[in-house]
Amino acid sequence: MDRSKRLINKIGSFVIFMGPSLIAFSCVLLIPFLYGFYLTFTDYSPISITYDLVGLSNYKEVFSDKEFWGQFFKTLRYVFYSTVFCNLLAFILAYLLTSNIRGRNFLRGGFFTPNLIGGIVLGYIWKFIFANVVTQLGSITGYEALTTSFLTHPERAIVAMIIVTVWQYAGYLMLIYIAGFVGIPKDIQEASEIDGATGITKLVRITIPLMVPSFIICLFIMISRGFMTYDLNLALTNGQPYGSTRLLSMHIYQKAFQANEYGIGQAEAIVLFVTVAIAAVSQVLLTKRFEVEA
Repeated sequence: MDRSKRLINKIGSFVIFMGPSLIAFSCVLLIPFLYGFYLTFTDYSPISITYDLVGLSNYKEVFSDKEFWGQFFKTLRYVFYSTVFCNLLAFILAYLLTSNIRGRNFLRGGFFTPNLIGGIVLGYIWKFIFANVVTQLGSITGYEALTTSFLTHPERAIVAMIIVTVWQYAGYLMLIYIAGFVGIPKDIQEASEIDGATGITKLVRITIPLMVPSFIICLFIMISRGFMTYDLNLALTNGQPYGSTRLLSMHIYQKAFQANEYGIGQAEAIVLFVTVAIAAVSQVLLTKRFEVEA
């Protein structure tokens, strides 16, 4: 009898505390995802009342779509460079701002501030900067490469997107790296200094191996967010010039909601989801091998 009461109490506690979260998760994420996955096997269109099952034809269309794969590899390049430069800058900033530099708390807040600005607003701000401030600077200095906006050149427009992405997320990742630096036990640092480890040697042999958990988190964040970039892409370049900066998320949106090919667009979204999942999980598993205990 006591066991039954304890079981009922546990179930009741679970329903009370976890029930609302599970309901919200199911309504907002799980059910729409499953329904969207089902629609990939149909010829559903928002402007049509009825739709039929078409099997795997949508997926066949995706894998034979050269434009989709062009945007896919373009997105891979954007994610790679954004992840590398953002983490590199964030790590350097964290290293400097955990030293005895004056005003480090103020600088931490300043570098984190761009992350508080939404992607749409951020895109329009930097669109103005590239179109006016940078070109004016080019005119003043006489540096020809800056006299025209980055956003008007197919190759430099994607570079502009990477610059803005690094500017937005570096401060956020910096805080994670700062937490990693602060979390390194002082006795290990003191012991390494006694053994003669200083400067670069101490950083490479002691600090970086102990900060692998921070690297895992930061790489995961940048890979997942990079693949799903849409708002910045829309506001800064809108995929232009000549479609050179149209990333995968924007391509999927246009396919589903502008071309009204919802089944194909949803199939592309599933392919993107699987890609992000594989990339993120692989990165976590690979980097965890380098994790050491203090």
